[in-house]
Amino acid sequence: MAFSLYDATVANYLQTLGAVSGFLDKSLTHFREKGIDPAELVESRLASDMAPLRFQIVSVAHHSRGAMEAAQNGVFTPSMGKPDLDYAALQAMVTEARDELSALTPEAVDALIGRDVTFKLGERALPFTAEDFLMSFSLPNFFFHAATAYDILRHKGAPLGKRDFMGRMKLKG
Repeated sequence: MAFSLYDATVANYLQTLGAVSGFLDKSLTHFREKGIDPAELVESRLASDMAPLRFQIVSVAHHSRGAMEAAQNGVFTPSMGKPDLDYAALQAMVTEARDELSALTPEAVDALIGRDVTFKLGERALPFTAEDFLMSFSLPNFFFHAATAYDILRHKGAPLGKRDFMGRMKLKG
């Protein structure tokens, strides 16, 4: 069996989105037990000049579900953020991204190879093929924001470990 674009992208998105969902749930349980308001967590950041947890989770969804939408329709624009989302809404956003990506078939994703995708930021436009956009832009951003969300929660005291970030591994089987 050949390794496909679906295997490289959607399968990884699903694994990590499952992990993000898990560490959001585990963290919420911990913080509730400690009497910490989830609203405080949504605005938490690692450094004053970094975006908060809310932005990290929005970006995880945008660089997975949104990236696949861009590969299908040919245009990707940065997320404008969603400042009004609470912790529960962030959890729902991750679930929605997983559900939408789960509906994609390997054949549909692999059929995107060679299609044009343009990243648009204001007047700037960066041309990609779908596979180069997904592999060199989307996936690195996706993993960066997932790791940053994990790090924010860990920094705030959530009892998370590496296994919480990795999610369900694809074991031989």
